[in-house]
Amino acid sequence: MIDLISGIFLLMGSLFILLSAVGILKMPDLYTRMSATTKASTLGIGLVLAGTVVYWQDFGIASRAVAIILFLFLTAPVAAHIIGRAAYFGGVPLWEKTHINELPRNAPEEEPPD
Repeated sequence: MIDLISGIFLLMGSLFILLSAVGILKMPDLYTRMSATTKASTLGIGLVLAGTVVYWQDFGIASRAVAIILFLFLTAPVAAHIIGRAAYFGGVPLWEKTHINELPRNAPEEEPPD
């Protein structure tokens, strides 16, 4: 039974990682590629690590896997946001079918604190 549950987690994680690879190839611009790959690969790696924890059932492996999952879930979206913001202000064009762009092209000037 443990093998089945672990196999399901590993298979689902592998499918999400495959989906992120397809997203890199099929999405039209940097921003949609980055969004698709960040979300899908983070979830995929989390599921693979969860399957590893279920299979091995060891505290050392589980604690490391949980630490890696937390680290990925905290850092991957932040890194993608920063890279996307840098690309936007660096002049990387949006996809021509992008309808809403709420971010001004010029970086906002920070006001000095009182």
